[in-house]
Amino acid sequence: MRSAHLGDLDVSRVGLGAMTMAGTYTTGGALDDDESIRTIHRALDLGVTHIDTAEIYGPYLSEQIVGKATRGRRDHVRIATEFGLVSHNGGGPGVIDSSPSNVKIAVEGSLRRLGRDYIDLYYQHRVDPNTPIEDTAGAVADLITEGKVLHFGLSEASAHTIRRAHAVHPVSALQTEYSLWTRDVEAHILPLLRELGIGFVPYSPLGHGLLTGQIRSAADIPEDDWRKTNPRFVGENFTRNLRLVDEVRAIGAEIGSTPAQTALAWILAQGEDIAPIPGTRRVGRVEENTAADTVELTAQQIERLTALDPAAGERHDEANMASIDK
Repeated sequence: MRSAHLGDLDVSRVGLGAMTMAGTYTTGGALDDDESIRTIHRALDLGVTHIDTAEIYGPYLSEQIVGKATRGRRDHVRIATEFGLVSHNGGGPGVIDSSPSNVKIAVEGSLRRLGRDYIDLYYQHRVDPNTPIEDTAGAVADLITEGKVLHFGLSEASAHTIRRAHAVHPVSALQTEYSLWTRDVEAHILPLLRELGIGFVPYSPLGHGLLTGQIRSAADIPEDDWRKTNPRFVGENFTRNLRLVDEVRAIGAEIGSTPAQTALAWILAQGEDIAPIPGTRRVGRVEENTAADTVELTAQQIERLTALDPAAGERHDEANMASIDK
């Protein structure tokens, strides 16, 4: 597996997102912690060195699974986790809180669940409108000084917030949704990251599963799956977005790769400072996704994919879009 550069942190070009191990999606059957652990082990065997989790996933379950699966293999994996969507000051899970006091409490819980004495990359999960970013960045900088955190990251942060945080302590990585169907970052965010030397970690690089080619109708999504009401998976938007998948499938057929591998290969072609984290809890899926590192798209195929229209519809419902820093 080749490497990507997130600031001065080197990670595998294809990482592993551990959100689904805590049940965020229901497609694929019931949760199975043992299968999740086997998936992590297989990813490590295939050269993945970058695993992404968060305290809110479960909450706490994903971190526990990652900690158990990586026990004894600390030197071979870079673990990223996130704070700020669990308030330890009385608000509980789902409450945005990046106050310095909350950060200091959150890191101790994550370290304990992960079974580590430091976190490689510590992200602010969502920007806290009630806490100046300078205060949050300062709190993480203190953790770095103490040796509990090695690198500072932001998630779903605006250009203005990134600059302000970076002025307090260097930001190593920004994590934001990016894929063939979500291209918002290309206009302003990616140029800024490259100006400042910040790496980029795309989450949901497979369009919440649609770019795998496995979802062809609303019936393929269980009733209790949150995608059932996602604007991109309903009505005319869904029909239109399937056309995007069809073109990805067609280009993949030309080179013998799956739609997922083709979509990931397009992201990897965007630069060595980009390290996507496709999420899965299945061994077969991690084998498929990591193989994208070996897929070579021609310049013409990259141009065809780049020319595709992004997805129709907002990428989240109104409540979740409201939590994204703009």
